[in-house]
Amino acid sequence: MTIQSLGVGSGLALDDLVTQLLDAERTPKETALNEREERVEAEISGLGQVKSVLSDFQDAVDELRTDADINGREPTITNPDEDIETISAEASNSALRGSYEIAVEQLAEGSRVITDDGAFSDSSDPVLSSGTGSLTFNIGGTGDTFSINVSAGMTLAELREAINNSEDNFGVNANIIDTGTSAGPKLVFSSEITGTGNDLEIVNDTGVAELNRLATSSSNPSGLVSASNISAATNARATIDGIVVESSTNEFENTIQNVSFEAEHVSPLAADGVTYETSTLDIGYDKQGLETKIRDFVDTYNSVMSELGTLTRYGESELEEDGALAGDSLMRGIMTGMGSIVGSHVSSSALGGLFQLGVELNSDGELEIGSSDFGLGTGEDRLEDALEDNFDEIAKLFTDENEGIATRLYDFAEQYVSSSGLLTVRENAAKDNREKVYDDRETLELRMASYEQVLRDKYLNLDQTVAQLNSTSSALLATLG
Repeated sequence: MTIQSLGVGSGLALDDLVTQLLDAERTPKETALNEREERVEAEISGLGQVKSVLSDFQDAVDELRTDADINGREPTITNPDEDIETISAEASNSALRGSYEIAVEQLAEGSRVITDDGAFSDSSDPVLSSGTGSLTFNIGGTGDTFSINVSAGMTLAELREAINNSEDNFGVNANIIDTGTSAGPKLVFSSEITGTGNDLEIVNDTGVAELNRLATSSSNPSGLVSASNISAATNARATIDGIVVESSTNEFENTIQNVSFEAEHVSPLAADGVTYETSTLDIGYDKQGLETKIRDFVDTYNSVMSELGTLTRYGESELEEDGALAGDSLMRGIMTGMGSIVGSHVSSSALGGLFQLGVELNSDGELEIGSSDFGLGTGEDRLEDALEDNFDEIAKLFTDENEGIATRLYDFAEQYVSSSGLLTVRENAAKDNREKVYDDRETLELRMASYEQVLRDKYLNLDQTVAQLNSTSSALLATLG
């Protein structure tokens, strides 16, 4: 008889015995593998968190070390009429602090050409009754030029569209104004090119008499646009502390060294109807903007230290778990290295270091605007003094290409978070360990399957032997009975 399950023949609980023996063999090894896998997964997760927060920190210090406006100037404008923005201004980081009284007397304008009264009776009038011709628009002072071909029957409105839609148009706008009087419609040409000498010239290239109604220059001088209908281009004119200055555009660049301002409107006149009222332009340090950047740097640094502290701490009791990277030497190296950089001396800056900026390392390894007074004032006092008296030196403290704190922190982070950095190498090693756990788990399963087969073969023989003995015993008892 074939025995289908252990113990069927003998009546012994051999299946249970095999299960218990398998559990006894599997449990300690499986527990060890689970613990290894849990540690490795925690390490991979922790390293990923460190890499992420350190990468974000690197991005932040990269912005700081390359910030062209870290020591920016702040132009403040006070206009005589709050409802009229007379000027706007920008200042480079090298602009000197100062105050200037500016009045805008004239805005820069482009030239304008208007056809004469009675030149046309309707916008549908043909510009040229027969033949062909062309008009060339140019600015003598700049060399800008483009031409429009005129064919017989082209109306005034069609010419306007041809001019405005020309791909070569450098800034000439054509418009028709219907006077509603005997003067008839007028074609108005306005140039966007401003500045004295940059006058718009319209040349009748072929000298056809009919086109002279639209031209300021022709080989045939008869019937050209009247000089009274031609307005010259002008410069913008302003006064700075009473000194007259001009610009071919409404932008005055570097008229005040390292400061640019733009004329937006002509200044209002004073009560005498002659004098232009001035706007006050103050060039000062953007202290608020720089202070915000300093405090943001402190917060960003502390977020890294806080994350590293959480991952590397030991639980204070048996109920509190250790961090995923508790006691890890690589993490301690990161924290020590960053602390060393922020606490270092920067010889390229007159401030020397963050302490003179009011920023100190506390007992937790984090930065703070210190509250202690070491005879130099509290951290807030030192920060305020530095912003007032050493504004440009603060930028050197962070951005100097050799010693700047932000520069060095960026380079320090790079050796950990780059594709070949220490964190990446460590992360790859941890992933290899995880694969080893997977391999060991697979090996254990194969061993356990083999061991189970050995046990079953062993106890199958026992089961069959006992079954045979039981059968023999029954037969003997029956015979003797």
